[in-house]
Amino acid sequence: MALKVGILGAGFIGRVHALNLRRDERVALVGVADAVPEAAARLAAEVGATPLDGLDKLLDLGVDAVYVTTPNTHHVEPVVRALQHGAHVFSEKPMATSLEGAWTIREAAGRARGVYQIGFNRRFANVYRFAKDLIDGGRLTPLAAQLKHNRGELQHPAWTADAGVTGGYLYETPVHLFDMARFLFGDVAVIQGVARQVVYPELDEFAMVLTCRSGVIATVTSVAHATWLFPSERVEVYGAHAAVVTEELERATFSPGPREAADGVDCAAMPFERKWGYVMEDRVFVDAALGERPPAVTADDGYRATELVEACYQAVRERRPITLPLPAPAGPG
Repeated sequence: MALKVGILGAGFIGRVHALNLRRDERVALVGVADAVPEAAARLAAEVGATPLDGLDKLLDLGVDAVYVTTPNTHHVEPVVRALQHGAHVFSEKPMATSLEGAWTIREAAGRARGVYQIGFNRRFANVYRFAKDLIDGGRLTPLAAQLKHNRGELQHPAWTADAGVTGGYLYETPVHLFDMARFLFGDVAVIQGVARQVVYPELDEFAMVLTCRSGVIATVTSVAHATWLFPSERVEVYGAHAAVVTEELERATFSPGPREAADGVDCAAMPFERKWGYVMEDRVFVDAALGERPPAVTADDGYRATELVEACYQAVRERRPITLPLPAPAGPG
């Protein structure tokens, strides 16, 4: 029997997931809900589902799983309600835009019958899988790293400059770098650095240093007004006379030694949804919902990424190194 799935949030990323799910023969995409009726109707018509106006209507359809693809600051309440209802939940990143919200979701996921997966698609992107396989296979032992993600501007779409929607600049795309640091190097022990507000009404330039428990020292930089000069996203991982470098989601190059031939992957010709990891991300979520595997990106992964963003903001606000893990929020749950 097909897994009945509903989409909550009919924007760009909701459409990406809906089109992937429509191609999965194990899935019946039954409903699309959005606070904007025209958006729900448009995407529902495209994927052959019923347009609805909210989560309650999706749950009334008897869905087995819910995709929460609402704006960043509107993840906690629908995720918790869907989990409490017994549904499996895929939530787009970030898990939440506060440590309290992330704790609430992690606790709810721990009690839930359904599985929970957070949408860190870059874990499934070919360039980062290439780097991860090098590390896991012992061809590259990380010693240091540089991770960069810049935005060209916070003008288009306009909501990217609204912290009431994003939760803060770091919670939009840069949060992926914090998750990628954990994915490649393990948990972070200390974070420190500087940030400033220059062009936009919030902090929009960050230069951070992460000291990982594995011993890796990684810099994370992100600027919100950098133009769209390629590559806006880049990760460089250095071993002993070896390195792997990624250039956005397009390509990755591995140098195994000073006099050895380089190796790599070129993903430029891949369809967007495969190149960026969305196809695999959705496939493994459906696997987990059908009981074939545990969730690939867990509630704890989502919590730790939120914790890193919060620690970053705390470090620049208080101008001191912050040790992780952070204290549990007061009155959790």
